[in-house]
Amino acid sequence: MCLSLSIHGAEKRLQIHQRRSVASHPESRRLPVVRHSSLPPGRRSIKMEASSSGITNGKTKVFHPVAKDVNILFDELEAVNSPCKDDDSLLHPGNLTSTSDDASRLEAGGETMPERNKSNGLYFRDGKCRIDYILVYRKSNPQTEKREVFERNIRAEGLHMEKESSIINSDIIFVKLHAPWEVLGRYAEQMNVRMPFRRKIYYLPRRYKFMSSFIIHNKDTFFNNATRSRIVHHILQRIKYEEGKNKIGLNRLLTNGSYEAAFPLHEGGYRSKNSIRTHGAENHRHLLYECWASWGVWYKYQPLDLVRRYFGEKIGLYFAWLGWYTGMLFPAAFIGLFVFLYGVITLDHCQVSKEVCQATDIIMCPVCDKYCPFMRLSDSCVYAKVTHLFDNGATVFFAVFMAVWATVFLEFWKRRRAVIAYDWDLIDWEEEEEEIRPQFEAKYSKKERMNPISGKPEPYQAFADKCSRLVVSASGIFFMICVVIAAVFGIVIYRVVTVSTFAAFKWALIRNNSQVATTGTAVCINFCIIMLLNVLYEKVALLLTNLEQPRTESEWENSFTLKMFLFQFVNLNSSTFYIAFFLGRFTGHPGAYLRLINRWRLEECHPSGCLIDLCMQMGIIMVLKQTWNNFMELGYPLIQNWWTRRKVRQEHGPERKISFPQWEKDYNLQPMNAYGLFDEYLEMILQFGFTTIFVAAFPLAPLLALLNNIIEIRLDAYKFVTQWRRPLASRAKDIGIWYGILEGIGILSVITNAFVIAITSDFIPRLVYAYKYGPCAGQGEAGQKCMVGYVNASLSVFRISDFENRSEPESDGSEFSGTPLKYCRYRDYRDPPHSLVPYGYTLQFWHVLAARLAFIIVFEHLVFCIKHLISYLIPDLPKDLRDRMRREKYLIQEMMYEAELERLQKERKERKKNGKAHHNEWP
Repeated sequence: MCLSLSIHGAEKRLQIHQRRSVASHPESRRLPVVRHSSLPPGRRSIKMEASSSGITNGKTKVFHPVAKDVNILFDELEAVNSPCKDDDSLLHPGNLTSTSDDASRLEAGGETMPERNKSNGLYFRDGKCRIDYILVYRKSNPQTEKREVFERNIRAEGLHMEKESSIINSDIIFVKLHAPWEVLGRYAEQMNVRMPFRRKIYYLPRRYKFMSSFIIHNKDTFFNNATRSRIVHHILQRIKYEEGKNKIGLNRLLTNGSYEAAFPLHEGGYRSKNSIRTHGAENHRHLLYECWASWGVWYKYQPLDLVRRYFGEKIGLYFAWLGWYTGMLFPAAFIGLFVFLYGVITLDHCQVSKEVCQATDIIMCPVCDKYCPFMRLSDSCVYAKVTHLFDNGATVFFAVFMAVWATVFLEFWKRRRAVIAYDWDLIDWEEEEEEIRPQFEAKYSKKERMNPISGKPEPYQAFADKCSRLVVSASGIFFMICVVIAAVFGIVIYRVVTVSTFAAFKWALIRNNSQVATTGTAVCINFCIIMLLNVLYEKVALLLTNLEQPRTESEWENSFTLKMFLFQFVNLNSSTFYIAFFLGRFTGHPGAYLRLINRWRLEECHPSGCLIDLCMQMGIIMVLKQTWNNFMELGYPLIQNWWTRRKVRQEHGPERKISFPQWEKDYNLQPMNAYGLFDEYLEMILQFGFTTIFVAAFPLAPLLALLNNIIEIRLDAYKFVTQWRRPLASRAKDIGIWYGILEGIGILSVITNAFVIAITSDFIPRLVYAYKYGPCAGQGEAGQKCMVGYVNASLSVFRISDFENRSEPESDGSEFSGTPLKYCRYRDYRDPPHSLVPYGYTLQFWHVLAARLAFIIVFEHLVFCIKHLISYLIPDLPKDLRDRMRREKYLIQEMMYEAELERLQKERKERKKNGKAHHNEWP
């Protein structure tokens, strides 16, 4: 609850944010109750803000300190739901959230408020009771008895109900629910709902009955629409529809089909005939559309306070995080683009790509059995140049930068989140304030124990029961990960089988680029498998999470999120890990190839290296994934809503849509995902993984992510405001388990980038050649002139007569020189066939291996040290915020002291008046 007090008539106001419960008064005039004694001083925060005046009704406001056990009477109330400057200043004077002043103005103009409310579809037929929640069912549905019991219990809880059939389909029934003031006050007390107050304070003796009460002038606007809907939803989740401990809650009725839909209403339309600049916004939804969801404002900051007011803190935090992530991508995208442009600029000076393009006399061995031909190394000229664009001297710097960037991003997000939590009064909101899930209550209602925090009995899950459920759940996760690995194994088999098929293809374009064709088709097939397995993962994750029986909604979301992330991450990145670290690493050498099931020869890298395959994998998956997600997020709802409107026009004519009430319009919209913001977060977290984990192989990933996110913010905003039913507002103080996942990805990115640079790219072999074997060996130089002869030194010689029978190519290579070839080259560091140990590893191989291992160790330790140093140097709270919180704590202690001092002085005066004074009294 938010209190605003004037301090000794000064022009500063002291705003106190603290949790206070709102309850109903037992008398005929129901009044909410503010209780202070249940809160320790440390849980209260104070915010200083400017005030224009310190005078009320001709009297100067005098500040009185608050004691811990002193009750407060609020008097001289103004409109409780006074509009915020950044929320309501643009609203039309006659908007749907009008107060009593607007009503009197409308009545003076000849239109009464009930008449206006009847037409806007946000009220009951009487035009007075606001619709707080909508239930939808079909009369033809056989679950009539359950609905009747459920609705009878709804009325028993005090909710008002009104039914109305659909305009376009008489079988569809809308159940309109309204929570009266008494019900809202009673359940607001149970749910610990926080409400703002800005009032003068009087301190009354503790003996009065009404010392905790205060006066409300406008009950209709005391709770905003989002809070009213949240309270009604809380009630519906705990109402029984049938005898039995598990026969409880709206969610189960939605699952078994008793009700088709349940949702709060939007506050009206999002479009207006009049300009918002001249006439203001019609309602908060219209204001959000014009200032946030419109594509024309893509370059502007998001109105996060308005988003939080309309959709709740949880959705507001998601968009705050998404905006912060997008802003932090700008430097990463710029540096990644610089690395790519550096490769473009230095392409003509790259000695390695020059040698590859000029190597017309170097004949490479076939990359597959029988059908693959011999090829000149110069045929790989294009691929060598493309590889240089991503694998150049700036790649190592960029990998270090991205590891540091991930740490800075997370550390500064913690600071940003702290500021948002303070501004939105979430600092004191703790998980213990969250309600227990109805399913958990129903399952363990017979076993109770005392809550150590509240001291109240609550359902209890035994340790043995919890452990057994976790073991079963972990086994299910392991099994599904094995399914993913099996799918990757199938892709590997596809690659090793089809490379020979493409090599024998009739079309020369495909035959000459058999490896590229194999990689491209394998990536596309892998993407299809990914999308198909996602459907299975969702069902398995839901089953395992419900099996665990989490205690609260946050625990349920965290458990479900972790499972789905593990499934999706392994599913999406397993093939990428295979290409990065296994492709071409264990193939053996010509004459002694390693084979899969002793039949298929394992796939080799392209003559220009394995990095080109990794780049293709990341580029195709990233583009296809983001395109598909954007279509499913916006394209699918647009098509569905268009199809619904088309059917209505065909059946009832285009003019009928104008008369639709708000509940009918919202019902025709698409429902929000059943798992809330999970899909939105998951999409961005997986993108963050692509942006950081293999960024050394694809420096353009941050740029692609930035472009996607600029669209994603407005796309999500447009979807929430225009295409989806209004989601239920809920509170949250952070992004939950996603932050821990982001930290894990940041750590994994350091390891993977170290291995990509050391193993996948040719950075280390080139460095070893420049300093040890090249023309500049022993001179401490590593320029392009020192790379002369590198290509020839990195290729080994193989005698064609040593081929196995099943590997011997059909062509003898006479098309190159007119005579059959005797030798061919392959990528490795091995001795020639005429040495003492034919095809044994050379000394250069061991030097390169040692350098790779040393680089991995040095790179990881260096980057981790930098990450921990940055984490230590960047505090979690900004200094000004920390000072404000300390100042508030100090002021609260002063208030407590002064209030207690005043109370003791009054008691002393009373005792003196009654002749009961004692000596040696304090003070």
